[in-house]
Amino acid sequence: MTPTFNPFSLASHRILVTGSSSGLGKTIALTCARMGAEIICTGRDAQRLAQTLSELKAISPHAHQAIEADLTKASERDELVALVGAGGTINGVVHSAGISRLSPVRMMTEQHLREVQSINVDAPMLLTQALLRRNLVAADGSMVFIASIAAHIGVPGVAAYSGTKAALLAMVRCLAMEVIKRRIRANCLSPALVETPLLEATATMIGSLEQERANYPLGFGKPEDVANAVVFLLSNASRWITGTTLVMDGGLTIS
Repeated sequence: MTPTFNPFSLASHRILVTGSSSGLGKTIALTCARMGAEIICTGRDAQRLAQTLSELKAISPHAHQAIEADLTKASERDELVALVGAGGTINGVVHSAGISRLSPVRMMTEQHLREVQSINVDAPMLLTQALLRRNLVAADGSMVFIASIAAHIGVPGVAAYSGTKAALLAMVRCLAMEVIKRRIRANCLSPALVETPLLEATATMIGSLEQERANYPLGFGKPEDVANAVVFLLSNASRWITGTTLVMDGGLTIS
C-alpha cells in the first residue's frame, strides 16, 4: 500500500523550540512531535521543562531533549548551542520565548525597555547567530519567530513590547535574505489574543474579555491554532515562503 502523501509531515526533522516549558511554546513542541519531529525543548523553569519532556516522550520514542537555559545569558546560550550541536544539525528552530510587560510610555523606565528588548529581540537573534555560525541549521531548514499582532496595530500600554515584535519582523526580513543561499527559510507569525493562562492577566489591561472578544469575528485563538501554523512554516509545505509574516488574528484587523 502506498503511504499517504503529507507535505506537512515533520518526520526526520529535528526541531529546537525555545520557551517550551509552558504556554504557546509547549503546545508548539508537542504539536511538532505529533507530526513526527524530534524535539529539543528549552526554557528557564526546570520543573515545567521536565513535564514538557515527559509529555514529548509519551508521544513518540524519538530522542527528545530538554535543556534548561536563560537565553539572555551568553554563557547559557553557548551551552545550549553546544548541546544542540552534539546531536548534529537541526532542521528547524522556533523562537517562542518572550515576555510582555505593561507600561504606558510616560511611565516607562530604562530597565523596562532593556528587559523586554533583551528577551524578545536580543536573545532570539543572538541564538540564531550562534546556530548559524556553527552551521547547525541544515540546508532547506526553517526558522520561525513568534511575533505579535501588537507589531501591526496600536495597543495602549505595550509600546516596548510592540516595538520589540516590530523589530523582529524587520530583522527577519533581512535574515531571510542572508540565509536564502542555503535554502534556509525565516518567517514570523503574528498572533493576536490566544487562550493561554496569560490571557486572564491581559484582562487587567483591556477590561472585560467578553468586550474584547466581540472585536474578533472568529473569536480568540487557541494555542493549537498557532502551533498548526508553525508546523506549516517548518514543513516542506511552505518551501516557497520566506521573509514574510503570517498574521493570525481571527479577523481582528479586518473587522
